[in-house]
Amino acid sequence: MTTAISVQSATRTFGRTTALDRMSFSVASGSILGLLGRNGAGKTTIMSIIAGQDRPTAGRVEVLGGEPFENASVLSQISYVRDNQRYPDDYKLHHVLRIAPDFAPNWDADLAAELAEGFRIPSKTKIKKLSRGQLSSIAIVVGIASRASITLLDEPYLGLDITARALFHEVLIRDYAEHPRTVVLSTHLVEESERLFDQVVIVDRGSVVLDVESDEIQNVAYTVSGTADAVDRVTQGRPVLSTHAVGGLKSATLRGLVDEQVRADARAGGAQLSPVSLQELVAAFGEYEPDATSGVALDGGEPRTPVDSQNGARS
Repeated sequence: MTTAISVQSATRTFGRTTALDRMSFSVASGSILGLLGRNGAGKTTIMSIIAGQDRPTAGRVEVLGGEPFENASVLSQISYVRDNQRYPDDYKLHHVLRIAPDFAPNWDADLAAELAEGFRIPSKTKIKKLSRGQLSSIAIVVGIASRASITLLDEPYLGLDITARALFHEVLIRDYAEHPRTVVLSTHLVEESERLFDQVVIVDRGSVVLDVESDEIQNVAYTVSGTADAVDRVTQGRPVLSTHAVGGLKSATLRGLVDEQVRADARAGGAQLSPVSLQELVAAFGEYEPDATSGVALDGGEPRTPVDSQNGARS
């Protein structure tokens, strides 16, 4: 399978702020990537670079074999839907649907009309007066109906009700099956979206902390719960992503597979072991704080210490 998007040690700085820190991952052609992480993790920055609206300070980003920045042949194959897309003050829905084909060679007017009707987007109201959800609906219409080879969806759900979100999922899956393309979807509604993903990349502080195929997520981490003493017995010397304590009870999310020694330590203290959902995994990575004094390294990298959610202190 060919590579549609290649991010190679991409760094982006804004003055003294580092938005991307040697970020690397790739996306296969014809697949859907879930780009996940906390606010400020670097998701929008890397999507803007992939879309050719920015360029890295260092490193390299290639889309369809070329650098997207100021590359007309590549840019014509990209559709980028942002959560804050702006339009001229006097624009209404029909203006967007009329001008969109000029920038989208694969534009499908029938699909755009179907989506606009399904989302119930007002046709006579100026876009600047629409609600947050209606603005998101217009962005989704443009993103899906463009049928671009590379479709980037940055928080497309904002303001959408559950019916509209279900419509988005239904049409995206249907049209993706009929007209394969490469999709990068960034969202905080992980549980609703995870069934779409072929690949998941979780980012934090501008770096990739997890890059895995969707069917391997269950092998990434596990949760141990029970009394504080029982949980501490299992977590001792193992890479802990996060901990949560209530009274004398505690739970912890650990990186790695459950082996026989983990099971034995859990049984000895009466602790329970359970799998971790993708949403829980994203939250656990987001709680991590670098700490060189913890003595336990994650993935062989810099040791870190999890945040205890009970009091906000490092455990």
